[in-house]
Amino acid sequence: MLAALIAVAGCSSADDSVSAAVPSPGAKVTGLCRNLDKMLPSKVDDRGRRDPEPASALTAGWGNPAIILRCGVVRPAKMNDPEADGVEVNGVGWLLQKQEDGSFRFTTTLRKAYVEVTIPKERTGDGMAPLVDLAKAVKKAIPEGIAD
Repeated sequence: MLAALIAVAGCSSADDSVSAAVPSPGAKVTGLCRNLDKMLPSKVDDRGRRDPEPASALTAGWGNPAIILRCGVVRPAKMNDPEADGVEVNGVGWLLQKQEDGSFRFTTTLRKAYVEVTIPKERTGDGMAPLVDLAKAVKKAIPEGIAD
């Protein structure tokens, strides 16, 4: 089995692998995130699922350049700002933060776990399409409320 894993790893180049930091929430939020992982769509914004490294039920990705989802992130400090930008997409509230590299980071609001979705600069022209695709799974897996 280990030899098979080494062979597979040897076939992928560093250029096509995407990495994402894996959050480390408590057990309750981890359970919600694992449930979310099972409900996530196979396609987001018409791009196939392609999870980042290291493999984790708390992270997911779609396409290249990848839309990255991380579940169980810490509450962004920007949520304390009454002037912060927010959007609602199909019943899920999101904090919107434009990043210095031109990408957009969205973090769920008023849910029992914080789910973060980063849309790379090259994909921001698609607007809210990725959030539309993710809303059903987030609503089903992450109950409304305030995360601990």
